[in-house]
Order: sequence, then C-alpha cells, then structure tokens
Amino acid sequence: MLSIVGSTAMIKVLVMGVSGLLGIMTSRLIIVEFGTDAYAQYGLLATMPNLLPFADLGIAAVVINAVAGSKSPNTDDYVRRAILTALRILMVSGLIFVAISVALYALGWWPTILGNGLMPGGGALAASVCLAIFGLALPLSIGQRILVGMQRTGTQVLSQIVVAPIILLAVLISIAMAAPAGSFLAIFSYIASAVNSIVCLFIAARLISPQLKLAFRAIPRVKKFPGVKASHLALPMLFQMIALPVAMQTDRLLLSHLTTGDQLAQYNLGSQLYGIVIQTIAAAGIALWPIYAKARSDSRIESPLKPTLWFTAGGLALGAALAILSPFVVDFISGGKIQLDGWLIAGFVVFVGLQAAKYPVGMYMTDHVGLRFQTIPIFIMVPLNLGLSWWLIHLIGAGGPIIGSAISVAVCQLGPNIWYVRRDLRKRRMESSTPVMAENP
Repeated sequence: MLSIVGSTAMIKVLVMGVSGLLGIMTSRLIIVEFGTDAYAQYGLLATMPNLLPFADLGIAAVVINAVAGSKSPNTDDYVRRAILTALRILMVSGLIFVAISVALYALGWWPTILGNGLMPGGGALAASVCLAIFGLALPLSIGQRILVGMQRTGTQVLSQIVVAPIILLAVLISIAMAAPAGSFLAIFSYIASAVNSIVCLFIAARLISPQLKLAFRAIPRVKKFPGVKASHLALPMLFQMIALPVAMQTDRLLLSHLTTGDQLAQYNLGSQLYGIVIQTIAAAGIALWPIYAKARSDSRIESPLKPTLWFTAGGLALGAALAILSPFVVDFISGGKIQLDGWLIAGFVVFVGLQAAKYPVGMYMTDHVGLRFQTIPIFIMVPLNLGLSWWLIHLIGAGGPIIGSAISVAVCQLGPNIWYVRRDLRKRRMESSTPVMAENP
C-alpha cells in the first residue's frame, strides 16, 4: 500500500512541481499583462468545475469499484457493463450542462450567479463557453476512473503534466498577438483539461482492451446491451457531490459577493499555492480507493487508521513549509501587488492537514454503506460552513472562508468518519474471528 501511495505522491510532486512553476509564470503574465481583475476572473472561472463534482452523477464510484474488484477487468462482463452505464450517464449529463450554459447566457444570469468577480463585457460569454466545453468533455473523463480502478493512479496523475504547458502557451500566444483576451483566459484551462481527459482515455483503452471499445459501440443499443445497477453507489456519491461544492467550493463566490478590492485575488493566489499541496495529497489519497475496494472483494481487513496518521503529519508538514516560503513566492508572482495575511495562510495550513487526514478513512468508506453514512454529516456541513464563512469574512476578510472550511471538515467529516471506521473495523474483526458452525450430517 505504502509503495503505491508513495509513488503516486512522488509523481504528483513532480507534476505539480512542473505545473506549479508554469502556473506561477502564467499567473504573473496574467496579472502583469491583463491586470488584477482579469486574474480574479480567471481564478473564478477556471475553478468552476470544483463546484460541479456532481456532474458525473456519482458514477465514478461504480466504475472504480467494478474495475478494482475484478480479477480480470479486460474480460469481465460486469466491468464492461459498468463502463457502458457510466458512458451513457456522462453523455446525458454533459449535454445538460451544455444546455445550461446556453440558457444562462441567453437569460443574462451569469453576473447574478458569479458576482463582482465577473468582468463586464465578455465575462458572461466566457463563463458560458467554459461550461459548454466542460459538458462536452465530461464523457471523456471515464478514462481517469478506469485508471484509478486499475491502481494506475500514478499514470492518471502523470497525464496531468500536459495541462499547465497548454495554458501557458495559449496565454503567451494571446500576449504575442496583442489579443483582447483578458475576459477569456479561463477557456484555455478547460481546453487543456479536455486534452488531459483524451490522453487518459487512450491509455485506459489500451490497458483494458477491448472493454472500452465494446462499451462505446454498445451505447445506443440500450435493449440489447443493458447496463448495471448503479443507484446503490451512485446516489450516495451524487448526494455528497451536490453538497460538497456548496460547503467547500463557494468561498470565491462569497468573497465575490461580500467584498471589494483584492480580497478575491488574495484568496485565488493562496488557493493556487496551497492547491499544489492539496492536489498532491488528493492524488495519494485516491490511490487508496482501489486498495480498499480490492480488500473488500477479497474479504480482507485493511485498516486506514495508521495511514491517517501519516497523511495528517505529511499534510501539516507540507502546509507549514509552504507557509514559510509563501511571502517570497507571492511577491514574485504578483510583482508586489498582492499580499496574503496571516489568517489566510494559517487557515490554509490547518485546512491542508485536515484534508490529508480525511483521505484514508474516506477511501475506506467507498462501499455503499460507507458512502451512505457520509451523506448526512456532509449535508449538515453545508449550512455550518456557509454560516461560518459568511461571519468570518466580515471579521477577518479573505482568510474567513478557509478557516470556516477547516472547522467544518473537522466537525462534519473527519470526526464522524473516524468513528464509523473504528466501529466497522471492530465489527469486521469480530465477524472474521467467529468460528463457522459445521452443519449436522
């Protein structure tokens, strides 16, 4: 387990090192060439997918568990039908998002939704184009789910190395051509993400051949090629993915609506820096999912409690190291135009540690019972986090939302999940130690 997690984390560090360096260059170019307002909108639109993890309707859990639990995923009929079900659902969901993007632009609702961070003029059109590209690329994300299920998370992570160079190159071309692209810079990130999905799709198709090809062919033939039952996993996952963005990813929207000046830009920059650490932890954490799914399939007990301690220590160490370096990095990126206050930095350090702590136990709880248990605390987290963030923004500004998020994660995710895991481990150990009574002849 540790070797897989460690290698995935190292690959993520490599990718984020390259991507982070290129991202810093991109941010500096945007701030210097297009202005702070363009950078604020870029962060607002480029991170919009963080508000939409429910877009796959929870189908990721079905695909990952099916592939991870199969002894022969290349020939397993259930795996093929799980992929087929996912593709059909993702295509429908993607088309719905395209329709929503058109409707929001036609009705002029984007400024109401995104607030003061949206630039006048082309901001609304840029938001619609971003959402449309997101919807069209959604079915392509099936490749990433397959790679995770096959314990090839490292490959999936390595493929992300194409994203930052594409964005930087597009920004450089816009500057060289003196194009008035300030409102449309975020579109480049969506195009780059779509390219990444295509790369993963081709890799997954080769690894699991011929399953993906057969699944694509069977998409329109619903009666002849039925899918699999997905609701027992997809629905709890979907409920979580609806609630989590409202609870965890509305910080920018709150700042956009409740503040003026550079508060949103400060949060964008802090989130960009600490996002490097959070994404590294997430990549290592996701690598645990197929390990626990495989253990369940083999009726083995694999405890996440020790990995939780390691993840927590690693998250806090990385967050603290970045806090020490952040004044120099921020000054370089912004050219002295943006400074991060102590509340914002401290909030991100604590948040990173808590996010790291919750991954091992969360990945253990990816069967239908565990997913269902997580739903209620996450729904409780929505009003708690929104209320805390709203209150703390008025008290301490840009650092308020991330501190509110940290408190909410501790109370509504980490605490309840550890309690569930300890109870479940105790129950499973008792069941495994209970002798099976032989039948009377």
